[in-house]
Amino acid sequence: MAARDAVPPGRLRRRLTVAFLLVAGVSAGTLAGGAYLMLRQARLDASVQRAAADARYQLVLAGQFTPLTEARRAALLTSFEDTGRHVLLVADDTVASDPSYAPSPGPALRSAVAAGQLGYERIDAGDHRQLLVVGGRIPGATAELYAITDETEVVGELTQLRTALLVGWLTVLTVAALVGHTLARRTLEPVGRASRAARALAEGMLATRLPVRGRDEFSDWAAAFNEMAQALQETIADLSQAQARERQFTADVAHELRTPVTALVAAASLLADQLDELPGDARRAAELLTSDVVRLRALVEELMEISRLDGGGEPLAVRPVDALALLRLLVDGHGWAGRVRVDGVAATVRTDPRRLQRVLVNLVGNAVAHGEGTLRAGTSTSGGKLVYEVSDEGPGIDPVHLPHLFDRFYKADPARSGRGSGLGLAIARENARLLGGQLTVTSTVGVGTTFRLTLPHPGPPGDGGGP
Repeated sequence: MAARDAVPPGRLRRRLTVAFLLVAGVSAGTLAGGAYLMLRQARLDASVQRAAADARYQLVLAGQFTPLTEARRAALLTSFEDTGRHVLLVADDTVASDPSYAPSPGPALRSAVAAGQLGYERIDAGDHRQLLVVGGRIPGATAELYAITDETEVVGELTQLRTALLVGWLTVLTVAALVGHTLARRTLEPVGRASRAARALAEGMLATRLPVRGRDEFSDWAAAFNEMAQALQETIADLSQAQARERQFTADVAHELRTPVTALVAAASLLADQLDELPGDARRAAELLTSDVVRLRALVEELMEISRLDGGGEPLAVRPVDALALLRLLVDGHGWAGRVRVDGVAATVRTDPRRLQRVLVNLVGNAVAHGEGTLRAGTSTSGGKLVYEVSDEGPGIDPVHLPHLFDRFYKADPARSGRGSGLGLAIARENARLLGGQLTVTSTVGVGTTFRLTLPHPGPPGDGGGP
């Protein structure tokens, strides 16, 4: 496994990036928003203070024009306008020194001024103009004077500041997203490598290891993972060697027993021909001997066959086979026609007839040996597959034995174990696997047992040869 393999993005990486982005965004946004509000309030307060101080001074100057006759009122407005100050004079009517700066003071401001206080308010004059109006009563008169200050420049500067802070906040978000993504990728990259290494181990690549860099927690984790992988590889290697030795031992034993067993079978056959001439006790012993020799020969043959299956030295001879005809032929050939009812649909399947017959003989033979009631063997098609079913109405198999029924040398309860070797179903399953099929069993205690062999790709009826 390459150390620089790209690790695909995952939900955790996205969550870490989003969390980093949220923390940075909220922090920067809070700081920027707080700074803007403080600066805005400071600028606006300073503007009000300057305008209020100037308004007090203007009120003192306006007091010099009292009493406010028409001429003095005009002179008052002219003097203010000449100094660049815009005012509103409210006496019997309202007169502006500059008609373009003639806002209408609000009721709250008018009430404060009428009470003898100095008040102010901000008015939106349109055309993006913001006006600050500060008013008070002219000393020695009932007239009111309102000084007008144009705050458009101040508002513009605050708007520019807000825009700059917003752009800065967005920049912080972008940088935070990039930094968060980079940090999350680098932080979780060892986790991704470990996940890929674990999947590789699960797929059988036992030489997979993780790079160990530095002395952080991930390095300790990688070192522990490598130790685990090494121990697992060694254990599996030991198990594989032990299994190979076991298979070789089985093959050697079967091979070595074949010749003496053949001689014993020949001698037992001669002895069987003379059973009637033997006395009672000797006859019983001879019958047991011949029976055990037959069992021994069957066991040696099964050991030889399973050794060949383990060695992969059994090629398939595939050809079209009439599935139902093959089933009828083996039932009749073994003398089971009186006990086993054969039915089903005619279908042709391309398979190895010898291996298929080996599986079916084992299944039907088990039903005949251990089953009771009606024994059925039949064929059917389902989902593009050919299905053989062999069922009986015997005592059934305890559920605790079902997961191990196809294990080698495994025997269930004595009611179904008989005198077999425990290899028959294991051989049947291996042959079914070689044929590309699947062998399964279902059983209910007190009801019966059903074995099911499923084979792929049955052809239409009548398109192949005989069994």
